[in-house]
Amino acid sequence: MGWKAAEKLIKTWKILRGDNVMINAGKDKGQTGVIKRVIRSQNRVIVEGKNLVKKHVRRGEGHEGGIFTVEAPIHVSNVQVLDPVTGAPCKIGCKYLEDGSKVRVSRGQGASGSIIPRPEILKVRDKPRINVGECAFFSS
Repeated sequence: MGWKAAEKLIKTWKILRGDNVMINAGKDKGQTGVIKRVIRSQNRVIVEGKNLVKKHVRRGEGHEGGIFTVEAPIHVSNVQVLDPVTGAPCKIGCKYLEDGSKVRVSRGQGASGSIIPRPEILKVRDKPRINVGECAFFSS
């Protein structure tokens, strides 16, 4: 990645893995889906079951070759989060509640202004946390 591309990386992400989104551009325009993966280094997301492309894989050791259908990444500007109340695409804003917790709210024209909850999938960890007592890097 060149320095120009690195300059345009999104610093604060409002779209998270597990969000319900609508695709605004491309061959799947108007369809909705769930974000499967966020690629922050490229400003792209992978939506489950959308933007399918054929990938030709050569046969090698331990795997078969052939033509496979895979989900290709979509630029983050081409997807919008769905409002949980109206079901329409909306912008996302942040707001602090009375108890001091930060929440995401729906913004924009026709948005309800309701709270967009954090996806449940974010609470599940793929990799276990490293216990500081067990890690050799932190031991003296």
